[in-house]
Amino acid sequence: MGHLDHAAFGWLTPVLSYTMACIGSALGLRCTVRALAATGPSRRNWLVTAATAIGTGIWTMHFVAMLGFRVSGTDIRYDVPLTVLSLLVAMLVVCAGVFAVGYGRHRGRALALGGLTTGVGVASMHYLGMAAMRLHGGVDYDPVLVALSVLIAVVAATVALWAGLNIKSPVAVTVASLVMGAAVSSMHYTGMFAVSVHVTPSDAVLPGATAMQFIFPLAVGLGSYLFLTSAFVALSPTAGEREASASAQRPVEGAAAR
Repeated sequence: MGHLDHAAFGWLTPVLSYTMACIGSALGLRCTVRALAATGPSRRNWLVTAATAIGTGIWTMHFVAMLGFRVSGTDIRYDVPLTVLSLLVAMLVVCAGVFAVGYGRHRGRALALGGLTTGVGVASMHYLGMAAMRLHGGVDYDPVLVALSVLIAVVAATVALWAGLNIKSPVAVTVASLVMGAAVSSMHYTGMFAVSVHVTPSDAVLPGATAMQFIFPLAVGLGSYLFLTSAFVALSPTAGEREASASAQRPVEGAAAR
């Protein structure tokens, strides 16, 4: 059995991956708050932005953490199409959960359905990403820890959607994003501790790309998207600010008409 190292670069990858999860969560919450205060196409656009932010943050968290994953006795490569599929799954299921909450008439039912859908989807993203891993040997999972990781994902997703519905102030959003980032990271590492690898020594060249060839550049690109979107959200006026601006302009327009 190969020795597994989950942090080959020390605390760098765990801390960086947690940071990406927090940024994605915070951005998603802020966009959800904007969406609930909007109507029509604007609500839809904010919800899509929220879903892509949370999905991107979760996926980036997972694969930044995987940059520090090593198995003694074998190299590790990743199947590119399957890895990209895991990213699409993350975005689509989060989008389904966010839209269920954003447009649901019965908040409690929508929250339960959205949390379950999103949590199972996030877990699916994680295990799709693990299925994309190529190494010399076989990978087994502890079913109890796998089930626990799925449960953590569902709870984390439900809490995230609840926070999007109920938390408005920037300070509360910051605290909620830190908690959500910890929950997502816990789900990831619980799933990773469920892994055991039986190495079969071989000189054959593994198919796929190394983490540095493919995952690292993609993670940097998605991380840049999160930072740019965060800047856009921070600079965009809220519904309250737009209403205040419109109210301030009405007296000026009335005076000009006279």
